[in-house]
Amino acid sequence: MARELEGKVAVVTGAASGIGLASSEAMLAAGARVVMVDRDQGALQALGKKYGGAVIPLLIDLLDPKDCATLLPRVMEAAGGLDILHANAGSYVGGELVDNDTDSIDRMLNLNVNVVMKNVRDVLPHMIARRTGDIIVTSSLAAHFPTPWEPVYASSKWAINCFVQTVRRQVFKHGIRVGSISPGPVISALLADWPAEKLKQARESGSLLEADEVAQVLIFMLTRPRGMTIRDVVMLPTNFDL
Repeated sequence: MARELEGKVAVVTGAASGIGLASSEAMLAAGARVVMVDRDQGALQALGKKYGGAVIPLLIDLLDPKDCATLLPRVMEAAGGLDILHANAGSYVGGELVDNDTDSIDRMLNLNVNVVMKNVRDVLPHMIARRTGDIIVTSSLAAHFPTPWEPVYASSKWAINCFVQTVRRQVFKHGIRVGSISPGPVISALLADWPAEKLKQARESGSLLEADEVAQVLIFMLTRPRGMTIRDVVMLPTNFDL
C-alpha cells in the first residue's frame, strides 16, 4: 500500500477489535500515526507493543461522560494534532423489541448516537481552526432500510446517518469532509448478539463481510482529492440478498 497518509494523525474509537482494529492497521500501513481509543486496557497494551511508536494507545470509557470529554485534550497532548477521526465505537441490540431490556437499549443508544455526536462535536473546533480534516463514522446497512430483526440497532444507525449528512453540510465550508461507511453484517463480536437462526443463515449463504474489507473502503474515502467527499458508502456481500 502506498503511504498516502504519511504525517497524518488519526483517531479511531473502538480500536482494539473488529472494524476499529482493521481501520487502525490500514491507516498505519498507509503511513498515519494512529491514536487507538478503547476501554480494553490489555488489548491496547498489546497493540502498543506490536506497533511501537506509530500507535498511541488511549484508554477511555466513552460511556463515562467525563472520560469521554478528555478525548481531544489527551490526543492533543500525546500527538500534537488531529487530521482524521474514525468514530467507530458502537454496540448492538437485536431481536424482538419486547425481549430487550431497557438498560441495554439506553447503553446502545448512548454509545451509537450520543457518543458519536460528542466526539465529532469535540474535534470540530480543532479542524475548523486548521481548515482541514476528515471525519468518518461507522454506520450500517441497517441505516438504509427497516431491518425487522433489529429495530433498536437500526434506529440508532438511522439517527446517526442523519447526523452525518447534516453535519457534513454545516462544515464543508471549513475544508472538513464528513462521511460514513454503511457495511452489511461484518464478522465481529457484534454478531454474537444476532438471532441464532439469522447468523446461521448468513454464514451458510456467504453473506458476511470481513473487517479489513471495510477498512479498504475507509482508505479509499480518505485518499480522494480534497475537492471530493465520499458522502456515504453502502457495502454489502454479493450474496446478501439471497
